[in-house]
Amino acid sequence: MSTDEAAPPGLPDVRHPEPLPAAPQPLATVKSAGRTLDVLEVLADAPQRCSLVELARTLDIPKSSLHGILRTLIRRGWVEADATGTRFGLGIRALQVGAAYLESDDAAGLLAGVLDRLSAQFGETVHLGRLDGPHLVYLAKRESVHPLRLYSAIGRQLPAHATALGKVLLAERTDEAVDRLLTWPLPALTARTVTDPDHLHSELATIRQRGYAVDREENTEGIVCFAVAVPLQSPAADAISLSVPAARLGADSEERIVAALRSAVGQVRAARRLLSAT
Repeated sequence: MSTDEAAPPGLPDVRHPEPLPAAPQPLATVKSAGRTLDVLEVLADAPQRCSLVELARTLDIPKSSLHGILRTLIRRGWVEADATGTRFGLGIRALQVGAAYLESDDAAGLLAGVLDRLSAQFGETVHLGRLDGPHLVYLAKRESVHPLRLYSAIGRQLPAHATALGKVLLAERTDEAVDRLLTWPLPALTARTVTDPDHLHSELATIRQRGYAVDREENTEGIVCFAVAVPLQSPAADAISLSVPAARLGADSEERIVAALRSAVGQVRAARRLLSAT
């Protein structure tokens, strides 16, 4: 067949090949919007209010541009300034949006009763946590009834490898996925924090085998934490934990706590089956 002849039916016409599909283009970003979110994230992570100079240095944003962003955020209630007008922190709007997130979150609603029962049974600190990249974020909490207890706050972000909640969720993933997720070298929160890759992989293998994780003073000195994953999705993104000062742990504490956590997960599974059947 010459190049001037038409191709037989059913065969592509090589004289006029169809163009290859264009490669997908990355989504465009808006620089000012990105800078605004950067400001909010830095203020959320800061232990105290920040000055304009501190924010400009941290974010590498010109002070003139940063001043305009802060004015807008203050007007909208996302940022508040102190009495001098020179130091800045998150505003009430950030709290309202965070509360709205928790109120609309299915896991937080489904597990509220489970957290209440664990708290009543042990009188110790109970958490619901979610994996967020290399971090663990507290979504819900029930306080201990004892003066000596773990300090924590809803919304607080911690390195996943340094918490029982984070480790049990990392164990839901392959070692390759974990290595891609974490930022190496790993930070140490205490002298007991696992930071060596081989040690961490070995511990995650143990967690997969036994079905729960333990943080033995790896996040906070004097506090031991036990956690199990909640299989609302695969791999799990949420987990529940119970934290106890090491001084209050008895010979059978680990066995009783882990049994209660597993029972709580069983209750969640049963509740989901009932919901799906209706």
